[in-house]
Amino acid sequence: MNSRRNRRGFLKAMGLGAATLALPQLSFSGKAAPKDRKPNFVLILTDDQGYADVGCFGAVGFETPHLDRMAAEGIRFSDFYMGSSVCSPARAALMTGCYPQRVGLPAVLEAGSETGLSSDEETIPEILKTQGYVTAMFGKWHLGDLPPFLPTRHGFDEYFGLPYSNDMWPWHPTKKNFFPDLPLMEGEKIIGYNPDLTQLTTWYTEQSVKFIEKNKDRPFFLYLAHTMPHVPLAVSDKYKGKSTQGLYGDACMEIDWSVGQVLSTLKRLGLDEQTLVIFTSDNGPWLTYGNHAGSAKPLRDGKTTTFDGGQRVPCIMRWPGKIPKNRVCREITTAMDILPTLAILAEAKLPEKQIDGRDIWPLMSGQLGARSPHEAFYYYNAWQLEAVRWGKWKLVLPHQYYAVAEPGKDGMPGRQVWASITMALFDLENDIGEENDVSREHPEVVERMLDLVAKAREDLGDGVMQVNPEKKDFFQARKLYRIKGKNTRPPGRSS
Repeated sequence: MNSRRNRRGFLKAMGLGAATLALPQLSFSGKAAPKDRKPNFVLILTDDQGYADVGCFGAVGFETPHLDRMAAEGIRFSDFYMGSSVCSPARAALMTGCYPQRVGLPAVLEAGSETGLSSDEETIPEILKTQGYVTAMFGKWHLGDLPPFLPTRHGFDEYFGLPYSNDMWPWHPTKKNFFPDLPLMEGEKIIGYNPDLTQLTTWYTEQSVKFIEKNKDRPFFLYLAHTMPHVPLAVSDKYKGKSTQGLYGDACMEIDWSVGQVLSTLKRLGLDEQTLVIFTSDNGPWLTYGNHAGSAKPLRDGKTTTFDGGQRVPCIMRWPGKIPKNRVCREITTAMDILPTLAILAEAKLPEKQIDGRDIWPLMSGQLGARSPHEAFYYYNAWQLEAVRWGKWKLVLPHQYYAVAEPGKDGMPGRQVWASITMALFDLENDIGEENDVSREHPEVVERMLDLVAKAREDLGDGVMQVNPEKKDFFQARKLYRIKGKNTRPPGRSS
């Protein structure tokens, strides 16, 4: 309790508002659900869709009317972060409510990897199933493709989709015939190889609609994880050539169509006011692919970097009668917050192990004076801590990163070079593009944020700095990371 009181006082003194530490008393307007049924949850995740790739976030060259309607009828989050700027760790953070370093999945898994999400971790569907939810996932998983790591081993009753990224197939643009045939799975069975990518968005959507129709009379959790707009891009004839942004814009428009299908199904079945719908992306745009990549403007850089363009993504939430209309939340929120928030809304117990997500229902529901429940947000690249955000401030630590020297075209990646940055302080409120280092003007802020850096290193580690030698077992985590079926939280970490 002392640490919580100190945290309140610290945030108040810095003018950041009090953290949300107690569970809110939920008060819903409108009619009660039939038989006091628990709410439904629909989580829609896209792949590599940038911050500016939704109409209400500034998309250029294509329209997203259904997502824009979601925002008009709900809330848009301007400062929503994923747990990583690449696929697997971002999805691990989403499913477990933890920084990916805490659950031992800090990097992208290759096809046929001998590791994946550990059965020791509690996931969103597993938590919801304790309260009688039926669960399904349709789309890209990318948390392990061996049987112990599949969605059906992590709480999903149904699964249909790809176990990893669609570029991990024989026609990879720079690694031809390096990857095996791309499997399409149903449950735990492979039902085909190298599927028609132009039909994926449609197939996922059709499966989602059928699932909602089949379970309209019981609480459900639907995880719709689109493969698009990850390269190689593909779109059905419904939207081919519809945008002025080329194939990328077409793919985003078809995703918007999919969102519309889900929303119309909920409306048709009378489930609108019983269902929270969340839309977001797993990380920023893969800029090296040029015209086959999106945009993170006005943010800096994109996928694979810890600049905000890599991890700050569009997020929209809609729940008629519970979430006020046409709101914008500018507080720091994260994908890790989804697990504890849904658990609390479903009256389920939170995981026994330590998690990093926090309840953000006060922000979602527009409670007066609600503030971010996060003291800080940490940006990791694999095991390396590269930045920290505290309120409006972002401290970037010295590191190297891939910068796009020449963007690619038409599905081929461009040329990347190693770039480096020294320690820098950015005021994201007045410098969203991380252009002007103000560390000399605010040394006291830098000093305080370095304390936060030390705190993160003590808790989550920092492989580059080689801190905490007494916890040297942490640096053997890569060994655990390779043990088939035995991936666990790295030893020496908080559990």
